[in-house]
Amino acid sequence: MNFASTALLAMAMSTDAFAAAVGKGTALEKPRWSEALRIGAIFGVIEAITPVIGWALGYAASSYVKTWDHWIAFTLLCVLGARMVWAALRKSGEEETEKPRSHGFWVLAVTGFATSIDAMAVGVGLAFLDVNIVPVAAAIGFATFAMVTLGVMVGRLLGNVAGRWAEAIGGVLLIGIGSAILYEHLSALA
Repeated sequence: MNFASTALLAMAMSTDAFAAAVGKGTALEKPRWSEALRIGAIFGVIEAITPVIGWALGYAASSYVKTWDHWIAFTLLCVLGARMVWAALRKSGEEETEKPRSHGFWVLAVTGFATSIDAMAVGVGLAFLDVNIVPVAAAIGFATFAMVTLGVMVGRLLGNVAGRWAEAIGGVLLIGIGSAILYEHLSALA
């Protein structure tokens, strides 16, 4: 793969993580750059590891990963999104409570993994093209780190506008991302 195709692939793989990061940023109380960088690093590392895992699986179980990747991502993102919407609706009758200053590691890791399932599938495909996976995975991880960091700060701006509904908006975004991934894969099969 040349530099341009690697860069385009990296940007494409980071777009769903960016949208999820906007949702995460809206749910936080004025996230600082340090928190945005932390979230970006978690997503970036996960997004860099998953194509390597997919590449390794490509030799053993490519049809299994390709068959189920969209369902796994859809389920994880919808469950996380529904949880966020439910939490926001439960709070709707209450006075507005303080938003957290940060998200827990495991919530971020699950969200990062859910948005990186497609990168794992790409890794499977790259295994059959005899591509050096290390620079591709590094590019995907770096692009995701940058896009997620930016997404959290965009979410900060939206959170100020959206007020107490920011968490619900973030949940709807995650459900939308999951649904888009599922639709994209199912329509490609048709």
